[in-house]
Amino acid sequence: MLTKIKKLITEFLEYLEIEKGCSPLTIRNYDFYLQRFVKQSKINSPNEITKEVVRQFRLWLSRLKNYHQDNLSPATRNYHLIAIRCFLKYLAIKDIPSLTPEKIELAKTGERQISFLEGDDLEKLLNAPLHVKQKKNIMYRDKAILELLFSTGLRVSELTNLERESINLKKNEFSIKGKGQKWRLVFLSNQAKYWLKKYLDERTDVDPALFIRYDRAVKNNEKTLGITPRSIQRLVQKYSKVAGLTRKITVHTLRHSFATDLLSNGANLRAVQELLGHRNITTTQIYTHVTNQHLREIYQNFHDQKRKNKPL
Repeated sequence: MLTKIKKLITEFLEYLEIEKGCSPLTIRNYDFYLQRFVKQSKINSPNEITKEVVRQFRLWLSRLKNYHQDNLSPATRNYHLIAIRCFLKYLAIKDIPSLTPEKIELAKTGERQISFLEGDDLEKLLNAPLHVKQKKNIMYRDKAILELLFSTGLRVSELTNLERESINLKKNEFSIKGKGQKWRLVFLSNQAKYWLKKYLDERTDVDPALFIRYDRAVKNNEKTLGITPRSIQRLVQKYSKVAGLTRKITVHTLRHSFATDLLSNGANLRAVQELLGHRNITTTQIYTHVTNQHLREIYQNFHDQKRKNKPL
């Protein structure tokens, strides 16, 4: 028999799916964080959620070890707190007595460091599929995937959800549904468009997915041959090794590289926010390492020009 709190969590997750349009992954994560909170705190009703209960849970999280036997990062601990806070907001909407969401403060995580590629390293990665002996369909697919990621800044889930009919190669743009079911426009570079066409011309199947798997594990009874996010990540790691890159490269590295490239060449932060599909500008501000450098160059090039060459 479900306790009252677990029944409300189920209703909350349904609310996220129906009303908020959250992705299955987001819903699954929220379910995990909330179930962990309920199990550890041993609560059965929302009125049992107090500041002290949350404090004890935070203390437990701070001492918890992951599978590497490391402490959870502040960001991971905050994911739990964000889930609890969102659940409390839902309870408030439903006029169900519980702790006020504003009572939960997130831990300070410090400035986020991002990894991006530029120059020769970027070119080496993008061209790596052409330097591996493999079938044409795989080479063209992998090259198209890398070029598309850098061209559009797509998230891995957005890329794997693409279907062939999503892309009109007569145009250099298409719409994508991102987080929160929000649509945005993305643009194709000439390189991405060229390699997508070569890849699609090589296809002989009728599968709707834009990118498909060619491995032996594909079963005949599967509804689609569509490539998975995990396969995309392995693909990026494989070609980063082929390119001779020693640091860890992920799919998100290419998304960061896309944003960094735009800002380095003069795009403003608001435009990059739209292209990345960020809901808030504060999320896009992780790229201040670029904008700060750009501001320095503007300052040096344009400020107080008349006095620059005068002696002290």
